[in-house]
Amino acid sequence: MPDTAVRRPLRADARRNHQRILDAAQQAFAVHGAGASLEEIARRAGVGSATLHRHFPSRRSLLEAVFRDRVEALCAKARQYARDSEPGTALFSWLRDFNAYAATCRGLAASLAHEEPEPARVRQDEGCTVMITSAAGELLRRAQRSGAARAGLRVDDLLALVGAISLATEHRGDEEQARRLLDLAIDGVRVP
Repeated sequence: MPDTAVRRPLRADARRNHQRILDAAQQAFAVHGAGASLEEIARRAGVGSATLHRHFPSRRSLLEAVFRDRVEALCAKARQYARDSEPGTALFSWLRDFNAYAATCRGLAASLAHEEPEPARVRQDEGCTVMITSAAGELLRRAQRSGAARAGLRVDDLLALVGAISLATEHRGDEEQARRLLDLAIDGVRVP
């Protein structure tokens, strides 16, 4: 039987629990990174582990909810660069923004890229990974068509580079090193 049920709005207590979980997760991810303990998040939110998992069936679904607004802003920035800048400048400026974003999110980029597959209901077109991949892909294609970026590059190559830089520098909190490493990566992307 097809799933035709319409989701009912959450009760007031469920909405409060949902928001408390998001608030606790945001704080935990900021301090401990994307691998923060889900049990600790539930404890800080004042809910049981089962309640946390009822609202967010996986770590990835919780990460998606916590970082969604920031990812949407990052993707809006990509569209702005595409509108206002030449293709190479747009791509490289956005990669710098994405690098700074990844550095502040303590492992989010790597976590979203390497988490276990999600059920179809979580893996929808509006997921954070899909939004970032789409934004980066459009900028890369424009830069490649204009001759500003190497032709053989793929979007997942660029995102993997930024994720690797984030992982390499996150424990030191060295944003300057992250910028230097990204500049080296951009030199490899840019057509000489």
